[in-house]
Amino acid sequence: MPMPMPQRPLPRPAENTEHYDTREDNPVRRTREAPVSTFSIDVDTGSYANVRRMLRDGYRPPADAVRVEEMLNYFDYGHPAPASREVPFRVTTELAPAPWNPRRQLLMVGIKGYDVDKRELPPANLVLLVDTSGSMDYPDRLPLLKRAFAQLVPQLRAQDRVSIVAYAGTAGLVLPPTPGDRHGEILAALEGLRAYGSTNGDEGLRMAYAMARQAYIEGGVNRILLATDGDFNAGITDRGALLTLVADQRRAGIALSTLGFGMGNYNDAMAERLADAGDGQHAYIDTLEEARRVLVQQMQATLLTIARDVKVQVEFNPAVVAEYRLVGYENRLLREEDFANDRVDAGDIGAGHEVTAMYELTLVGSGAERLPPLRYADPVPAAAAASAELAHLRLRYKLPGQDESRLLETPVLRSALRAQASESLRFAAAVAGYADLLRGGRYVDQWTWDDIAATARGALGEDRFGLRHEFLRLVDVARDVTTPQTGNGGSAE
Repeated sequence: MPMPMPQRPLPRPAENTEHYDTREDNPVRRTREAPVSTFSIDVDTGSYANVRRMLRDGYRPPADAVRVEEMLNYFDYGHPAPASREVPFRVTTELAPAPWNPRRQLLMVGIKGYDVDKRELPPANLVLLVDTSGSMDYPDRLPLLKRAFAQLVPQLRAQDRVSIVAYAGTAGLVLPPTPGDRHGEILAALEGLRAYGSTNGDEGLRMAYAMARQAYIEGGVNRILLATDGDFNAGITDRGALLTLVADQRRAGIALSTLGFGMGNYNDAMAERLADAGDGQHAYIDTLEEARRVLVQQMQATLLTIARDVKVQVEFNPAVVAEYRLVGYENRLLREEDFANDRVDAGDIGAGHEVTAMYELTLVGSGAERLPPLRYADPVPAAAAASAELAHLRLRYKLPGQDESRLLETPVLRSALRAQASESLRFAAAVAGYADLLRGGRYVDQWTWDDIAATARGALGEDRFGLRHEFLRLVDVARDVTTPQTGNGGSAE
């Protein structure tokens, strides 16, 4: 179960050098001017856990740390799975009024990959690349990291191979490629890790790739799991050079995922970009429970890629949709021509993965438009006015090992509009509202923290792992850290 909230904030580091990529919220678009929206899917969840860590410690997260799509994708919404493996995932949509303004609509796009039993996973060649620099010498970093990886070890099998590379001022081989069922040897190697020195991430990456190539499994899973606070300060520190190195190795068949740890000097931007370049996922580990979720409960999704370069394109009907806004995915936007270009990289889906995206729509004639009318707008084509479609959704993907993409298409009909959102869409809307208020509250009208809590409370569902109940507690904490205080320390009226 999720950890309880602390009774008092932890002391803030004397100097905070955490780094996040700057991003601007997606703007509202006029459908007549730009009817097509294109983006790459994203299965990262690191932002949610990192923001949770800051809230638990009593800090308001910087806006750039809040990535709405990673908040949404932290939760499962029960999207229907594919009926067979012929198509590796199923795409579904839901359309219903937005809770913050019922004159607008939310369109939720759900993608669900087929699942596999852990016993059916192909052999895995894993390299654990561990940051052992001096900045990792805190309880929430290397000690937590060792306990986190220790939860992965019992799942490893004789057909798997595991290597461990540690890097600080220099890189060192801690464990050469070893059969996965030698649990005692692997655990002993992890336990012996110690933190010291500077952070030569470049040398560590190169040695990790050398070990991955040495133990490469044809037709298997070949992946590096990089665990770091992201603070590279020796060797090649230029992000562009590191990203090029990772992308080149990805094309050679070796993927890379990142696990973020720590606070104060955490380089979120580096960790996220490296995972993107390596066709991997980025997660943030703030608790042992989060480590179990990522490294145990979701390991088959992390290891087994079932679809590569997954791109979504939605074309809205200007006769029905006056305006739209893609919620999140700001650093995953693609140009329209990139959609059919198989040389343009995009996100991957692992076995059992869910991906959720959301648009806020303003329908023609609703009176809820945010943008002023155009004086010289072209008339809507008669075909669009007569169409039963509100939008048309296209999705491209590649099967593993293939270079040519496949196309899925599905219409979103006007008749699909529900009077009331499902439990899943209501909870997703609460998460989107939570993220928006943390980023400044530009797009949820007069919605408050109380409204978010009430919406989430009414959509808790079965909540097998208690994550939705934990979210409710985080809403309370977010309300406290974002509410202005009066001069005498009391709450503002």
